Amino acid sequence: MKIALWFGLTAVCLLSACRGPETASSSIKDSKMSLAEFQASAARFNNLITAPAFETTPGAVLNSLDATIAKANAALAGVGRLQPGQVNFGNTVGALDDILFEPTVTANRLGLIKETSTNVAVREAATEAIKKFSEWAVGLEYREDVYAAVKAFAETQPKLSGEEAKLLEEALRDYRRAGLALPKAERDEVERMRKELAGLTTDFESNINRARGPVKCTRAELAGVPESFLGQEGLKTGDDEYTLLANVTFHYLMVMENAKSEATRRKFEEVHDSLAKESNGPLLRQILELRDQIARKLGYATWADYEIEPKMARTAATAQQFLEKLKADLQPKLAGELALFRELKVKETGDANAQIHLWDWRYYANELKKAKYNVDAEQLRDFFPLDRTLNGMFAIYQKIFGVSFRQVEAPQKWIDDLQLWAVSDTQTGEPLGLFYLDLFPREGKYNHFAVFGLVEGKRMSDGRCQRPTVAMVCNFPPPQPGKPSLMAHDEVVTLFHEFGHVMHSMLTRARFARFSGSNVERDFVEAPSQMLENWAWDKRVLDTFAADYRDPNRKIPGGILDQLRAAELATKGTWYRRQLCFGLLDLALHTQVREGSGVDPVELSNRILSDTLLPVPQGSSFVTFFGHLMHYDAGYYGYAWADVIAADMASVFEQSPDGYFDVATGMKLRDEIYAVGSSRLPQESIESFLGRPQSNKSFLQKTGLSAE
Repeated sequence: MKIALWFGLTAVCLLSACRGPETASSSIKDSKMSLAEFQASAARFNNLITAPAFETTPGAVLNSLDATIAKANAALAGVGRLQPGQVNFGNTVGALDDILFEPTVTANRLGLIKETSTNVAVREAATEAIKKFSEWAVGLEYREDVYAAVKAFAETQPKLSGEEAKLLEEALRDYRRAGLALPKAERDEVERMRKELAGLTTDFESNINRARGPVKCTRAELAGVPESFLGQEGLKTGDDEYTLLANVTFHYLMVMENAKSEATRRKFEEVHDSLAKESNGPLLRQILELRDQIARKLGYATWADYEIEPKMARTAATAQQFLEKLKADLQPKLAGELALFRELKVKETGDANAQIHLWDWRYYANELKKAKYNVDAEQLRDFFPLDRTLNGMFAIYQKIFGVSFRQVEAPQKWIDDLQLWAVSDTQTGEPLGLFYLDLFPREGKYNHFAVFGLVEGKRMSDGRCQRPTVAMVCNFPPPQPGKPSLMAHDEVVTLFHEFGHVMHSMLTRARFARFSGSNVERDFVEAPSQMLENWAWDKRVLDTFAADYRDPNRKIPGGILDQLRAAELATKGTWYRRQLCFGLLDLALHTQVREGSGVDPVELSNRILSDTLLPVPQGSSFVTFFGHLMHYDAGYYGYAWADVIAADMASVFEQSPDGYFDVATGMKLRDEIYAVGSSRLPQESIESFLGRPQSNKSFLQKTGLSAE
C-alpha cells in the first residue's frame, strides 16, 4: 500500500579479516538486554530506536488513527499556506517526508494488528481503520494547496542532486499519475474512485484472512501423511477423524505432497481453490473494473501499464514479453517432468491410461525425489529444528553483513512467544534497528510468510536518524510435546528469503523514508531476498547449524544436498511454470477485464492456469484467494524478473574466495544494495554490486535451461 506520494506499507567499514564458518551458537548472545539500554546506546550515535505501542482495544485503534490524521492535516495545511516566494526544498518536498512519517508508522502498526491480533474485535477495528486511512492517503494527492506549493518550488528550477533531486522528480511524477493535470471535475472523480478502490482491496484481503477450509479425513484417507504432522495438537478431532485446514499453507502442502490417496489430494485442492469464492468473487470483478476505469481516465491503456510505469519493466508489454519468453523456454522441461510424473502414477496405480492432474504434481514431484534421487523431504525435517536453524541463519548473516543480533525484552506482546531482536553494527556498535518474530500459525493470523514494515528508517528534521523496526510474520509448524518445531527444507529456504527483507530494512542509510530499506521498485524488491535462498542449498552453510535434533553431532549425510539440488532441478520446470501462471493471470486480469468487456475474472484466471500448467478442477476459484492481486497488482511478474537479478547477484558470492561466507562480498552487498534502498535507480545499484553489466546466464543455469 502506498501512502499518497511517499511511503510503502511492506559508509560502512569492512571487517578487518575473514573468519571461517561459525557454529550456530558462537555469535548469538544468550543474555537479553533491555530495550532502554539499546535505545540509550542508539542515542550516543544520534539514532532513534522505536518499539511501537500496539493498540489493544477497538476504541484505541480508531482513536490513534484519528489523532494521527488530525495532526498530519494541520501540518499539511501549513505547507499549503506557503506563498511562491517562500518555498524551498525543506518546507515543501522535504517537509512532506517528515509530515507523513508518523501517519505511515500508525498505518503500518494498525496493518500489522489487522494481520496478527488474537482479538477478533481488534482485528476488525484495524481493518476499518486501514480502510479509513487508505481513503485519507488517497486524498493527500488531491490537496491542491500542497500541490501548489510543491509545483511552485519545482518552477524555481532548483539545482538539486542525489536523493533530493530524485525525491522532487518522483513527487511530481506521482502528482501527474494521480491526475493533478486533469480538469477538476475529472480529477475529483478519479479521487473518489481511488478511495472506493482502497476500501474494496482492504475488504478482499480481510475476506482471505477470514476464509477457512476445514477438511475432515480418516487416517486411511491420510495414508502417507507423516505421523509427526498428524500428531500435532488439535488435528485429531474424533476416534478416526482428522480435521485439517486447507487455508493453512503448511497443512495444504503436507497433504498435497504426501497423501497417497488421489481422492484426498483432489478434495484438498478443490477446497483450497474455492476459498473466499463467494465473498471475493463479486469483489474481484468490481476491483478490476474500477482499476481499469481509473487507468483510462489517467490516460493509460490499462491498469497494468499504469502500475508498471514506475517499475524497472516500465510497460505491461515488456513484462508480458518477459513472461511469455520464459514460458516458451520452459515448455520442453515441463513436458519432460510431467511425463516422468505420469510414469510414476502409472506404476503406482496400475492404470496404463493414468493422467497427471493439478492435484497430482506436488505428490509425484515428491515421489520422484524419493525414487530417483533418494531424497525424502520429510526425513530432512529432523535436521532443521526451528530454534537451531534460526540461530544458525543469524550467525551467517551476522558474519557476512558485519552485524550482531541480541534478543531484547519486548515491552509489549500480542502473543506470549513473540520475540524482539536488536541489530547493531559489529565494528562500531551502532544500533541499527529492531525486528519482531511471530513464528507460528493461529486463528485469524496472516496465513503465509511476510515481513511487515513498522517504523521506516529516515533522517529526522532535527538531524537524528530514525532506525527501522519490522516484524517477520511466519507460519512454521508449531512444536509438539517432546519435539521441537521441525522445518522442511523448503521452509528453511523461505526463512533465509524472508530474513533478507529484514536485512534490507535494517541496513538502510537512505535519508528519506520514501527510499528507505525495501521501499524500492516492486520488480526489484524480491531480488536481494531471493538471492539469499541460495545459502540454504549450500552444504558448507548448512553444516554450521543443520543437525539431527536428537543427536546434534549427526549432520546431513554427505551427498544428500547434491541429490536434493538435483531433485529440485528435476522438478523446476513444473514449479516455475506455476509461478508464471500467477504472473500471466495477473497481467491478463489487469489488461482484459474492464467494464462492459464481459470477461469473467475467475474464468479468465482458470483458463490461464489450465493452459500454462494443468487443468484446474471444475468450479475452481483460486484467484479469489490470491491476495497478491491487491498490493502486487500487475506486479507478480516481478518475482520472476527479480529471480533473474538474484541469480546474477548470487554468482558474485559463488565466485568469491570464501563463497557464501565471503565477508568482502557481503559488505559490498550491504553498501551497494541494502544501504542505498531506492535512493538511486536499481540498475545502477545492481551493476555497482556486480561490477559488470547484468546477465541472465546464472538464472538459466539454475533453472536447468541452456545459457545460450
